[in-house]
Amino acid sequence: MEGRGRARVRMRGGIGEGGEEGGRGRARGRGRGRGRGRLQAGGGEAQRRRGPTLSNEIRATLVDHVVNHGLTVREAGLRVQPNLSRFTVASVIRAFRLENRIEGRVQRGGRAPIFTPLQEREIVNMVLANNAIRLREIQAKIIEDQIIFQNVNQVSLSTIARILKAHQVQMKQMYRVPFERNSERVKQLRHEYVERVLQMDAEAIQHEFIYIDEAGFNLSKVRRRGRNVIGQRAIISVPGQRGGNITLCAAITQNGVLHRHANMGPYKTPHILTFLDRVYNLTIINNMQIQYVVIWDNVSFHRSGLVQNYFTQHPHFTVLFLPPYSPFLNPIEEFFSAWRWKVYDLHPLARVALIQAMEEACDQIEATAIQGWIRHARRFIPRCLANEDEACDVDEILWPDPARRRDQQ
Repeated sequence: MEGRGRARVRMRGGIGEGGEEGGRGRARGRGRGRGRGRLQAGGGEAQRRRGPTLSNEIRATLVDHVVNHGLTVREAGLRVQPNLSRFTVASVIRAFRLENRIEGRVQRGGRAPIFTPLQEREIVNMVLANNAIRLREIQAKIIEDQIIFQNVNQVSLSTIARILKAHQVQMKQMYRVPFERNSERVKQLRHEYVERVLQMDAEAIQHEFIYIDEAGFNLSKVRRRGRNVIGQRAIISVPGQRGGNITLCAAITQNGVLHRHANMGPYKTPHILTFLDRVYNLTIINNMQIQYVVIWDNVSFHRSGLVQNYFTQHPHFTVLFLPPYSPFLNPIEEFFSAWRWKVYDLHPLARVALIQAMEEACDQIEATAIQGWIRHARRFIPRCLANEDEACDVDEILWPDPARRRDQQ
């Protein structure tokens, strides 16, 4: 009828002619069924809400209650799982009757994984081959490799990091390892050293090993870690002057600490000769039937002519040099590690007190501990005989001086 305004038409669940939304302009339609026809703020259809995820065991129980025992879908849902909708139970029964299927369908849809398990393993191998590799370098290698990663044209750094995390690969502090530690020459020297030790053990003449080494200390050395209230620094008082270094030379056997002597400054050839004389008097004079073997590292004054002549003039003393880059074969390294902690506990604040504390700390180490360190060092014998690589992490702790870590050949 002309002259009258257009009657307003209410539509259910749709958009009227001219693009106007029905139902008083509201953004959500009124289609049949719960949650159907809803529009997001951006105008797209929202994802349908997924039902509860049921295990195959629960689905089989529901089928048994309804089909075999005659329960209704509501009764079966309440008995198996509280608040389980009868519509969910009905869908399980429908799948069983129409498709003879109890198991749920595999979840479909979504984006497929970028990498296959083989490709993920190759990414982990990149890290194992180079522990210092960065994520960007891994990303570049993946894109450049058209053989293993032929289906990958681009990948984000976060994806690579997530894959590494899934394979138990995480960021760690780098530990510096000398190039020559596991060279063929060094592994051969370890093999020869271990064979020589085993040969001495098998000889008719009894051999007793004496492990000798030197370690330095000064007044500035204290514990590096402590405790305090959160927000407050852990502080320890130290002397204003660190003072000169004091070197302790020690000799240990399976019976305990044989001899120790502290000296102001570094140990040199005259000091080591005097030390050997004292060790000789403590061993050979008491028992001439044992062949004593001095085992020490390759510092320069250990190989000096005077020291070599000393062993020539004392036939009951034999010297055996440790292979380079092999502190794990020398139990006295662990002895000095325990010895430092005992010196810390004595809190020396003067050089004279420090010398006394260094010698007292040696007396506090029991023979049973030394025997355990010797057994631990001998556990590396099979690995050395097999020429396996060693990744010992004590070089920089036991030998803080870089010059001492490079053995003289």
